[in-house]
Amino acid sequence: MSAQTATKPASGPQTPPLPEAKPESLGLSPLRLRQMSDVFRREIDKGTLPGATILVARGGQVGWFEALGKQSPVESRPMALDSIFRIFSMTKPIVSIGVMMLLEDGHFLLDDPLAKFIPEFADQKVGVENNGKLDLVPLKRAITIQDLLRHTSGITYEHTGNGLVQQLYQQSRVRSRKITNAEHAALVASMPLICQPGAEWNYSRSTDILGRLIEIVSGKSLGAFLTERILAPLQMGETAFHTAAENAPRLAEPFADDPWNGDKIQLFNMLEKPVMESGGGGLVSTTMDYARFAQMLLNGGTLDGVRIIGRKTLELMASDHLDPSVEIKGTLTQPGHSFGLGFGVRTEIGIAPFSGSVGQFFWSGMGGTFFWIDPKEDLFTVFMSQAPGQRVYTRTLVRNLVYAALE
Repeated sequence: MSAQTATKPASGPQTPPLPEAKPESLGLSPLRLRQMSDVFRREIDKGTLPGATILVARGGQVGWFEALGKQSPVESRPMALDSIFRIFSMTKPIVSIGVMMLLEDGHFLLDDPLAKFIPEFADQKVGVENNGKLDLVPLKRAITIQDLLRHTSGITYEHTGNGLVQQLYQQSRVRSRKITNAEHAALVASMPLICQPGAEWNYSRSTDILGRLIEIVSGKSLGAFLTERILAPLQMGETAFHTAAENAPRLAEPFADDPWNGDKIQLFNMLEKPVMESGGGGLVSTTMDYARFAQMLLNGGTLDGVRIIGRKTLELMASDHLDPSVEIKGTLTQPGHSFGLGFGVRTEIGIAPFSGSVGQFFWSGMGGTFFWIDPKEDLFTVFMSQAPGQRVYTRTLVRNLVYAALE
């Protein structure tokens, strides 16, 4: 392995590693990659994050894979290559691929109405704020499956703002891990939308609803479907909605208090099996597991001779799906970027405050994880940490440092 200080995997199911090569043979500067690791060591020494893993692959081979810092701030155990992380919203691309696999199987069309499969959504209204009260107005058109994939459904998240609709989410059981996916979908359907479908991009629980859609169409639990159709074929044996008790020594944990603002940090227990299998943020995984998923994406839908998704279907997913009439809310979609079907996508070489290529697609997790695929450079990177408050900073930092290493 190019990074010599990494701790080798110990117990647990062994994910087949991707092929390795010396970074210089892949057009990656060993000096710049070492400098990248030094930068993150400085951040760890400053107390910005407990530890991290960084995997950089190009041309189908891993040129850099390193584990830095501690796995947990309250233990002396070093971060390991096989440490287990909550990947939160990096669950969304996996579930979105699952949805598009069912589309390829002919079960629905992208412009099918969601209510065709989950009837509770047929009676939904839009909540319009008026003098501190919510006026409920009819839908101008139905929510479609495409809306869910590109976050233009009008569904929202309770933590992305404090409007009256978001307050209804905050007061509900929508965050509970003890309700079923069916109960969660019915709960979301019982609350008004934040806008008309197709009018705005609002990051949301839409992918959780897609998880329920998968269950209805496939007749299986979301976890069973993902394992059968994606995780097992890709040999991602460490990725699931919880992990076994014997893996407790491998769990990556955050600081108890945010190092920048002092806020308490409380993330879910990875050893506890949830009732709700959250398609929007419930998976746990390892760096190499997710790297296998990323390599499949970079390969156009295949890995080790196994095709997961069609080449043209993936091309559709990694394209811009927000026309100019869609108002982008929030800061997750950066300047020079847009959103596809389950991925953020880069649309401009400039404008954004960090390096990249047009056609790059990616997503991140609120716990501090991040990945991106750059087809132009035949490159992908997986970054894993459990530092929620620093996630915007670290994912911009790792992007700049990896691109600086390209020869």
